[in-house]
Formats: sequence, C-alpha cells, structure tokens
Amino acid sequence: MSTVGRFSRRTILLGAAGATVASPFVRVRPARADKGEIVVADQATRLGNPHRARELGIATVYQNLALVDLRDVAANLYLGREPLRWRWFVDKRAMAKGAREIIAGLKVNLPSVSTLVGQLSGGQRQSIAIGRATAQNGRVIIMDEPTAALGVKESRKVLDLILHLKAAGKGVVIVSHNMRQVFSIADRIEVLRHGRNVGVRRRGETTPDEIVKLIVGIDSV
Repeated sequence: MSTVGRFSRRTILLGAAGATVASPFVRVRPARADKGEIVVADQATRLGNPHRARELGIATVYQNLALVDLRDVAANLYLGREPLRWRWFVDKRAMAKGAREIIAGLKVNLPSVSTLVGQLSGGQRQSIAIGRATAQNGRVIIMDEPTAALGVKESRKVLDLILHLKAAGKGVVIVSHNMRQVFSIADRIEVLRHGRNVGVRRRGETTPDEIVKLIVGIDSV
C-alpha cells in the first residue's frame, strides 16, 4: 500500500467491509516494510516503535478510542505522558491547565476537564481522543472510522472538528466506509481492495459511482 499524507490535507482510505483498509493502522505496531519505504517530511525513516511515530508527528485515533472511562478528561488527554512534579508525582494542576488549553483549541464544549470520560457523549469522547492526538504534537492524524458509533448530529460535530484540524495545518488520514461523509470532507480518496491500493482520486475529479466501481472491482455498477 502506498499512502501519501501531507499537512493540511485530508486523505480518506475507502474500501468495502473486509477490504483490509484499517489493518495497517489498527495494529500500529510499526513493522519492517516488505518493500518500499516510509517517508516523513521528505526524509526516509523507519518506525521501530510507536514512540518513534509520535516523535515524527504521527498520531492515531482508534475506532474504540482507547479511553479510560473511570478517569477524567484531563487524565485521558495526558494518558501515558503525565507531567510530573519532583520526578515522582503527577502534576494534576498542570495537567488540568493543559487539558483546558487543548479543549479550547479544538473549540469543543465539555462540562469540565474533571468530568469522568464514561459520563460523556459519543461525540465528546471522540473529541477527547482527537485532542489527545493533537496534544502529542500530531502533524498527521490517522482516524479509524471516527463517526462509526455516532448519530447524525454528533457525526457532524466530529466532521467539523476534522475541518478545523485541516485549517490548523494538520494532515488527516481517515479510514471510512461512509461514502457521503467521504465526499463531504475529503481532499483525496484512496481506494483499497484486499489490502492493495487500487485507485487514487481527487474529490473534485471523481464521482461516487466511480469510487464504487473501484471498491467492487467491476467496470460498471
């Protein structure tokens, strides 16, 4: 698979169920490539572990969000990278301050950064997962089916948040099966079938019919 991510661009990976669209990202255990190379900011590199990916500005928002329901918003935003005082103690005051800044930057409405994540709506939870990715200095953010479990209203909020990320100079790669959403937010569409890239199209230069043909692998629909 060849995927190119650029800052301020939204690329959507599209495929039918079972097309192995999300597999390269859901595992996100950076593995040695069978062939080809990984290029970040015009530099060939190897991703030996997730920490290396984060250092390069690559962050992932998983479909299950990977949040801890019994911890608050601030704790989830800083999960695994908590600020410390005197090398041993979590600096909760700094964590809360940073969490408020992250949420304000995303223009998301939340009751409080001290609210337990398990008490939030699906859209708010998705916003926290995206906020954590941006807080990790993510320049390219990979999202696996970001609206799969959301209703229409909350899906719209998440899509608006994705547009906000682009305006902020972030590159966004989205794994999706939702054709309507794809054509509402994508700059570029890459179609995968059986784990292979079978076509790349710019949104303004293609149609849903052409994309469906690429997905199912037939000349006419």
